[in-house]
Amino acid sequence: MAKIIWMTDPHFQNEGLIGDLNPRSRLKAAIAHMNTHHADADFLVLTGDLVGDDIEGDYRLLATYLAESKIPVYPLVGNNDDRAGFRAHLTLPDGTMDEFIQYKIAMPDATILCLDTHMVGSHAGEFCAARQEWLAAHLGDTPTYVFMHHPPMDLHLPPQDEIKLADGDAFLNLIAGRVDHLFIGHVHRPTCGTIRGIPFATLRALSFQAPPPQPPWDWSSFVPAKEAPHYGVLYIENGNATLQHTDFCTYETGIER
Repeated sequence: MAKIIWMTDPHFQNEGLIGDLNPRSRLKAAIAHMNTHHADADFLVLTGDLVGDDIEGDYRLLATYLAESKIPVYPLVGNNDDRAGFRAHLTLPDGTMDEFIQYKIAMPDATILCLDTHMVGSHAGEFCAARQEWLAAHLGDTPTYVFMHHPPMDLHLPPQDEIKLADGDAFLNLIAGRVDHLFIGHVHRPTCGTIRGIPFATLRALSFQAPPPQPPWDWSSFVPAKEAPHYGVLYIENGNATLQHTDFCTYETGIER
């Protein structure tokens, strides 16, 4: 059986706050909770939006926080990330694509594919021909689980749906019938469902949470929801997957007024 910890969207900053949130406190609490309760997991997958605006400073300090993890950490890029800064400070597995931060984690009875959906200069995502070709070459006969930042479909979250993966239909056409589950970051809300027969899930962020879609809001009126963060504990066995949403701190953790 594989046991995988899944976290997303820490929006780590080496100093300062996001509104009234200290994102360093949230990441520290998440790693401490994981080390205490899930140090037997195989590894941690962190699905993007790792840093803020200070690329060099944020990645440098983020690396020291991630080094506290008792299990290996596999990071992905999101729309707020920078590939050069990412590669300069974070450890990536052998076999990572040269141009994109996209790689495979082989397990005895499952394949984990970690994708790069970053589009330079946009909050939306893309999955170009080179990345599609790599993905097609790594879809095999074993149960396959894909981690990515941008959702390739609408989630009935109107503001987030504006910045999903561009041309998601092409991506879904490629993986239909060949992927067992999608694990997606970016939206800062927990959702689950199926698309083209493929189960998918999203998580709350390690940092701030997006409000629910009702009452309606847009990016100009965005106010983070007063909801605690969580992370996922994923069990994979004999082609079956179980995801547990795990609270690791209260909403008040990291809130500084």
